[in-house]
Amino acid sequence: MKTTEDVKLTGLSEKIFLDRYAMKNADSSDAKVGDTVLLLTKDDPKFPAKEVGEVISRSGQQVKVRLRSGEVVESSVEKLTLAVENTPQQLWDRLAGAMASVEASPEKREEWTKKFRYILDDWKLVPGGRIAAGADASDELTLFNCYVIPSPKDSRGGIMSTLSEMTEIMARGGGVGINLSSLRPRRAVVKGVNGASSGAVSWGGLFSYTTGLIEQGGSRRGALMLMMNDWHPDVVDFITVKQTMGQITNANLSVCVSNGFMKAVKEDLDWELVYPDTTDPDYDDIWDGDLDKWKQLGKPVKTYRTIKARDMWHTIIESAWKSAEPGVVFMEYYNQMSNSWYFNPIICTNPCGEQGLPAWGVCNLSAVNLSRFYDEDKHDVDWDELGKVVRYSTRFLDNVIDKTPYHFEENRINQQNERRVGLGTMGLAELMIKLNIRYGSPESLLFLDQIYGFIAKEAYLASADIAEEKGSFNKFDAEKYLQSGFMKNMTSVYPEVGAAIQKKGMRNVTVITQAPTGSTGTMVGTSTGIEPYFAFEYYRQSRLGFDKQYVPIAQEWKDAHAGQDLPDYFVTAMELSAEDHIRVQAAIQKWVDSSISKTANCPEDFTVEETKRLYELAFDLGCKGVTIYRDGSRDVQVLSTDKKEDTTASAAAKVERGEDTVAKTENGTATAAKAGEEPADQERFIPATATSSESQVNNAVIDRQYKRRPQVLRGATYKFNTPFGMAYITINDMDGSPSEVFLNVGKAGSDVFAMSEALGRVCSLFLRYGDHGNKVQLLVKHLKGIGGSGAIGFGPNRVESIADAVAKALEIHSDLAVHDADAYVTATQEVVAEPAAQYAVARNSANSLDLCPSCGSASLINTEGCKSCSNCGYSKCS
Repeated sequence: MKTTEDVKLTGLSEKIFLDRYAMKNADSSDAKVGDTVLLLTKDDPKFPAKEVGEVISRSGQQVKVRLRSGEVVESSVEKLTLAVENTPQQLWDRLAGAMASVEASPEKREEWTKKFRYILDDWKLVPGGRIAAGADASDELTLFNCYVIPSPKDSRGGIMSTLSEMTEIMARGGGVGINLSSLRPRRAVVKGVNGASSGAVSWGGLFSYTTGLIEQGGSRRGALMLMMNDWHPDVVDFITVKQTMGQITNANLSVCVSNGFMKAVKEDLDWELVYPDTTDPDYDDIWDGDLDKWKQLGKPVKTYRTIKARDMWHTIIESAWKSAEPGVVFMEYYNQMSNSWYFNPIICTNPCGEQGLPAWGVCNLSAVNLSRFYDEDKHDVDWDELGKVVRYSTRFLDNVIDKTPYHFEENRINQQNERRVGLGTMGLAELMIKLNIRYGSPESLLFLDQIYGFIAKEAYLASADIAEEKGSFNKFDAEKYLQSGFMKNMTSVYPEVGAAIQKKGMRNVTVITQAPTGSTGTMVGTSTGIEPYFAFEYYRQSRLGFDKQYVPIAQEWKDAHAGQDLPDYFVTAMELSAEDHIRVQAAIQKWVDSSISKTANCPEDFTVEETKRLYELAFDLGCKGVTIYRDGSRDVQVLSTDKKEDTTASAAAKVERGEDTVAKTENGTATAAKAGEEPADQERFIPATATSSESQVNNAVIDRQYKRRPQVLRGATYKFNTPFGMAYITINDMDGSPSEVFLNVGKAGSDVFAMSEALGRVCSLFLRYGDHGNKVQLLVKHLKGIGGSGAIGFGPNRVESIADAVAKALEIHSDLAVHDADAYVTATQEVVAEPAAQYAVARNSANSLDLCPSCGSASLINTEGCKSCSNCGYSKCS
């Protein structure tokens, strides 16, 4: 174990420490020779660059700073961030004293200052970012990372009140979660104004927009989670809202899924979308978004629509496959497992999804750094030391509750009633590498059950001890508390925990949360959260600049084993199967009374059907939620193994507009990261471009592998009704297999016609390039199931889009050609009534809709001499 004097920060770690967590001097004009500073070297509104240096001279408002690289830079004092704390030791001293200050006596304060300083030393405990930045730094800064506020009252005043509460919390550094299910659906009658509601999703757009404004006002970005329950009539619009650009761009989205819905999915049952009868005389007074409570009161419910549960589930899955959103939270199961089930239902999660909370609930986070608990002599975990740190850390977090300022009385009352804390971990992947255990292997699942069961046991015993000394949380009821799903599991394995709670009480309603720890883990130099490493060499771009990162444990192994490949227990996120990710999550979830920030990374060719199986596996294994990230499913990512920085105007413009970017915690797992994302820094994936010599080589390879088209090809034409009108798809064969695709959809000169022609050309290029694998099958795999603004048909005849129609045509074409050549001739004669080219001329203009540049739907029509959108109202002439 390192001593205090040994711990120094360098490179990116030092930059993160000074920028985010060290106490600062608000007046940079106080800078003097010898001061450690952060110098703004690139003044960009979204992605500035900062470097650490030391002031070596000053003349008036001008300074010279020697950067850590040795370069000397001239600048002005206004571009300096002046640190008061320059070392981790100073931070640890401040935090230990701050958290011990709430103890009841001088003796207790002295005792716990020493104990807290012990666990902070060498980063054994890494406090949550809000605690590190705010403790004894300002009375205005909350020490809680995130909040859930009550679902808005269904009135203009109620919505504005929620907006005000959200703004106040975000301005002080907290992220916010809001469940929109309390708001009446679109087109529902609003009697007071003799009109109709714009719907819950539109009000979510207001909260999203305001989050973007708060982001622009300070260094910490606004962070927002929006959720909707699976019974709400607007839920399908909510699932697909991000497919319409500009509606919700600054929030993460998740659907709250019930056990009943999952049963309906598995049994292919109907699903009713319902909402309370808003004409009920008690609606304005008692409706708060809790449908079960409303029904138990005998209040009327109106059915707006009945759909197939599987259709809605497919919409969720397809959207997640496309863009990693929405996430899914199994909310009914979450509440069955929740220790607060009997007095405080969970209604939403924080922006990263690891902390389910009741109305006015908060998350109070810190992480034990598991990488510090490897016993090299025994080649095992240092269990005694880990147990001690977990116990002390539980009290550390409990004291945060009494130390933090409360800006809303409702937060204070709720937190005193339940004293919710969330002790998590970082450094898991590093510890497993030291133990030679491959993350995701069957051996690892046994190890995870052992270590996280041990952590939970020690934390619960510590909370019971604190309760014996200071009292239980206000709403504690031993009999009901021990009936939660989580406690039944806990006491069946560790009966001593149940006995301790019965005898001493319980200080905290929950104790364990697995948060992402992105910036803090990177600062400490270990793997973040419970995730594997993204890569062992990678590039990271954030508001601190563009940095190449090396994972020390991998570099050390390479240095000691020159020329050898890393052993198989050095595994990265993308080397694991998506199922491995989910099984790890489930193994840890067993011992987490709150929830987990965990993403299943999937390869680019991961299919919609595979995504569906993964989500259902998560439910079956007892996960409380699930999020996937399919590689390349967003056009901007966080981390890269490629070196090139993003200098393209399009990417810069996208970030400037506040549109979604894929963000990951610094180990590379995707979290839904947008302008409203909870983790610290918005970062970008920068795809590498080939050098000129590489391009020449690649072009030569392409020329050799591309099959030139002969003068004559034979094939067939297939007719499909699509959301964009009738499509005529011609597939021609070369050497016995499809090699050419032509599409006729829409009126000549329309956007639909142009996009279809482009799709056909790209498919043809793909089919004629190279000899690797079954190209037709691969093309079908990628095109099948792609959805757009609507669908045509039902069951196996359902056509989601033009791309989906191409996939179906290729399947039919290949199946007929391979299995029965005679049937192929007969079938193609029946399908092709006329040459396909004739159909492009006489299309009815009413069916030849163009793409709207505003909402993206195929609804742009010519009216009154101008193109206008029948869906969103866009007009090209206005």
